[in-house]
Amino acid sequence: MTRSAHARSVSRLGRLAAPVVLVVLLAACGAASSPGGGSASSAGGGSASSPGGAASSASSGSVTVGTRSGPSGTYLADGSGRALYLFVADTATSSRCSGACATAWPPLTATGTPAVSGDARASLLGTLTRSDGAHQVTYAGHPLYYFAGDTTPGQTNGQGVDGFGALWWLLMPDGSAITGPTSPTASATSRY
Repeated sequence: MTRSAHARSVSRLGRLAAPVVLVVLLAACGAASSPGGGSASSAGGGSASSPGGAASSASSGSVTVGTRSGPSGTYLADGSGRALYLFVADTATSSRCSGACATAWPPLTATGTPAVSGDARASLLGTLTRSDGAHQVTYAGHPLYYFAGDTTPGQTNGQGVDGFGALWWLLMPDGSAITGPTSPTASATSRY
């Protein structure tokens, strides 16, 4: 292998590993700051509200759940184009992701009523109340999350990741999981 080909390979590997390193560091920080795996600011659980009820955004204010297209097909994304995921371990009435999990997979929360765009359906939107009082946006009964390893809109590095005891999937506009192609980093990030 030539020196320039080796340099390109190392550079490509570094770009793929960067999101994984970020998630591992974030998870470690979350675990270190929350003994027992939970924290008041990120604990899950609570009760669900009916679709169209009050909801909130990770940064506060109203949020939009829309759609975006990529290699996995058309999937749910926020108004900025950041991918949204479901966690297979969740139920329609509670999140099973808190502490270090919620650091790696931040819940989509809002303080206003969520809106839809693209092919997303308003009739499938709802919220549940997390144990810290935050309202997590749900879609077709699935609590929605970001993935810390997605650093720019359009990335789907969390697709198919097996982390924190269950799989993480993108969602189709009808609310079902996209269980197709996994992200190139899915196997690397399955060490959670």
